[in-house]
Amino acid sequence: MPRTIRALFCSASLVSLLAISPAFAQQTDDKPAKPVDDSTVEEVVVTGFRAALGSAQEVKRNSDAMVDAIVSEDIGKLPDNNASEALSRVVGVQVTRYNDEAGTVLVRGLPDVATTFNGREFFTTNDRSLHMQDFPAGVIAGIEVYKSGTSDLIEPGLGGLINLRSRRPFDVKDTEIAGEVRGSYNTQSKAYDPSANLVVTKRWDTAIGEIGALANVSFVRMTYRNADRYADSAIITPMAWNPSNPVKVTTPGVGMFNFPANAGNFYEKGVRDRPAFNGTLQWRPNDKLEFYAEGLWQAYRGDVTTDAFNVNFERPDLTGVSPTLSNVVLVEGEPLKAASFTKTGGYVPEFWRKAQEDKTNTYQGALGFKWKGDRAVVSGDFAYTSSKYQSNQVNIDAQLASAPTINVQFDVDGTAIFNLGDYDIANPANYVWRGLYQRDYVEKGDGVQGRLDLDWDTHSSWLPTIKVGVRASDRDASSQNNDRYAYTAPLNIPLASLPTGALEMISNGFGDDGQQFRQWLMPTWDAMRDNDEALRQRAFDLTGQANYATAEIPNNPLGGFTAKEATYAAYAQGKYQFDLGAYPVDGAIGVRVVNTDGQYSGFSNVTGANGAAQIVPQSVSQNYVDVLPSIQSRIRFTPEFQLRLAVNKTRTRPSFGQLNPSLNITINSTGLDGAAPHYTATGSGGNPDLKPLTSINYDASFEYYFAKSGSATLALFYHDLDGFISYYTRDVSDPTYGLIQLSRPENAGKGRVLGAEANFQTFFTFLPGWWSGFGVQTNLTYLDGTYALPQTLGESARQVKIPGVSKWAYNLTGFYEKGPFAARLSYNHRSEYVDNYNRNTNEELYAGQLTRAVNRLDLSTSYELSKGFTLVGNVSNILGTPFKTYRNYSETQAFGRDLRVEGRYISLGLRFKM
Repeated sequence: MPRTIRALFCSASLVSLLAISPAFAQQTDDKPAKPVDDSTVEEVVVTGFRAALGSAQEVKRNSDAMVDAIVSEDIGKLPDNNASEALSRVVGVQVTRYNDEAGTVLVRGLPDVATTFNGREFFTTNDRSLHMQDFPAGVIAGIEVYKSGTSDLIEPGLGGLINLRSRRPFDVKDTEIAGEVRGSYNTQSKAYDPSANLVVTKRWDTAIGEIGALANVSFVRMTYRNADRYADSAIITPMAWNPSNPVKVTTPGVGMFNFPANAGNFYEKGVRDRPAFNGTLQWRPNDKLEFYAEGLWQAYRGDVTTDAFNVNFERPDLTGVSPTLSNVVLVEGEPLKAASFTKTGGYVPEFWRKAQEDKTNTYQGALGFKWKGDRAVVSGDFAYTSSKYQSNQVNIDAQLASAPTINVQFDVDGTAIFNLGDYDIANPANYVWRGLYQRDYVEKGDGVQGRLDLDWDTHSSWLPTIKVGVRASDRDASSQNNDRYAYTAPLNIPLASLPTGALEMISNGFGDDGQQFRQWLMPTWDAMRDNDEALRQRAFDLTGQANYATAEIPNNPLGGFTAKEATYAAYAQGKYQFDLGAYPVDGAIGVRVVNTDGQYSGFSNVTGANGAAQIVPQSVSQNYVDVLPSIQSRIRFTPEFQLRLAVNKTRTRPSFGQLNPSLNITINSTGLDGAAPHYTATGSGGNPDLKPLTSINYDASFEYYFAKSGSATLALFYHDLDGFISYYTRDVSDPTYGLIQLSRPENAGKGRVLGAEANFQTFFTFLPGWWSGFGVQTNLTYLDGTYALPQTLGESARQVKIPGVSKWAYNLTGFYEKGPFAARLSYNHRSEYVDNYNRNTNEELYAGQLTRAVNRLDLSTSYELSKGFTLVGNVSNILGTPFKTYRNYSETQAFGRDLRVEGRYISLGLRFKM
């Protein structure tokens, strides 16, 4: 059936649903808004902060669902680099940042968020959602964040649904050319970067009807450099770690104590290019019928250099002699916790450099139609999406020729700093080649989708509209990782003898940070990339490894998987309205039914008790049905004040990688060290038996709209969750291999998210003179989210905080807009949150790694030079506050884990419109 659907979609290539988010009429002061033609929202043209806030406010006010929105002031005027940065300012939305940009987007603390583009499913490679940071802001006309979905929407994830909306040619009256050119400077990378956006749109009245065309091209470059110093998450005790050969401690009076096993530096720098193009054709032959064709290409190109330098405090040297710790100082008031010491002997420092090239291409094409009769509206959409990511990397591993003296302090402004005493780090003779790693990695995804919808005017006073529809999609996803490693440390080959030319001191990325050791010698990025084949040949000549005999990395069947998945959905939804005494009530009630039919394939590696390996193909099918009801109500107590209530059920499918049936199984001949029970095998891998994550969501929103761009709202919500996926070890009785101790993703226990959101925005137009240009927007989110994380199978589940959830988050934004000048100053705060849960081998309880509170301040300004020409300037990450994490190794004690220094961005540009 899935192949049949694909053939039908690809051959039809015709027409489809306008597929944008639901649009609603402007609300009057004496009755609830009624749904109107979807193009109504597209007709709105906003030209400033005040108008943009007002348009976003109307989307929220008149929507059936719980939704918050961002509306671009005008073409190309969203004041952020990409969609994820813009979303960080929405109430209830949190983002995680890495390498100078926002990445993962969480809605109400949950990372499982569905994404759509103009109302249709959109994804990146083999993921189920879009990488928001890959979507340039210049393409975006608006963003809607649905926190409670209606049945006519593509089924949201646990966190909701985010729809990105582009412009269309019928948005403008005639001809328009608009765009922006901008230059940016990063204080960390010391680089200047260009970006540009151009939109050309025109409408024609012809003999065959009205025709519109729009083309939008965008380019953004970002050169970044991050510096990270860290202490390891593994916490050890020198006397207990290796009783037969313990670390020696010479400081008098010091007994047992704890310290991180490693410390080091981690640098990452790179250049990201993100070009994008989207175009739309619209044709309206008469006032009842409209067709459109739409295409989008977005791409990513990256050149990445990663450097890491690691010193180990507990491993013995190659002769088996453990290190010696002297000058040990313990933390005052925290017994058994090291503050600093000097380490001599033991294992040598190790380090590596990665030179990597990345590229992603994502395409989507769609054809759609909309027909309006006297009482019915029929619309449809067919679309094809293809996305591919490729990565090629070469790593050179190295180590010092001898072990230097290491002086380390474990808490200087948050984590470890160290130095290498008087070791001559600039002498190439002190460097040994440790190994060569090469990798080719590909992720792919493609899919077809189509939907048909009927919107029927019933002429009923209490049920004015009934909407029904069907949707089908067919997805392919795959991943293939081919790599090889040649270990050369025992050969004692000088690093400087490699065919990569002279070694160079890597650049210092820490600025005024407290780290003492910052630089070491390595081959350059260009030398590694240009001599990749020579390095491969050198590794083969020295090691004779068969997988290095050819330039092309041999295919590894164990490094890949494929997935084929079809979904079939149908929904019915009615919009109702009645009076509850003196108060009008309206809303929507509906149900969406979704059938998922998937097949997931890979290869397992089974290693017998004699060491012989066997590759076994694996293929597993799933077929299940989700019934997702929803109901939304709005009670209008006054024209300005309304109460909104909603209950709906959502679900999120596991990722394709988690569903990978591949396992790596090792057969045991005598069990695990004789322990009971007697396991016949151990294994790890994916889990094709995972179930979707489900949530029943309860929402209430109190909304007061006192001006066109002024409102105060308070939302309360509760999500009853089930099926979080976590990785842990359990016993599985397998018909082929017997009792296996298996580590893989599993559906964990129940959880819940309890929270509140508050938002206030207004412009102070009542103030005299130039004071009337000031405005403010503030929002606050409180979240309390937990779920059951199994410690070991058979024990009672422990409730832990959901990773990534900050208890408190708020945005404080001040506006000024008067005459030709406009400015926005935005402060964003997130309280600390859990990154992940793990434990040391000597710990009985899980301990988490947490990120400390994050604060960010951004400024954007503009000045209209003349009609159609505006000078714009932005400063991002003004505070430049480092990101800091720490590691709980007991219920009461922690070590600082990471401190990451990022840059500030300063940009200046010219925006034009004619």
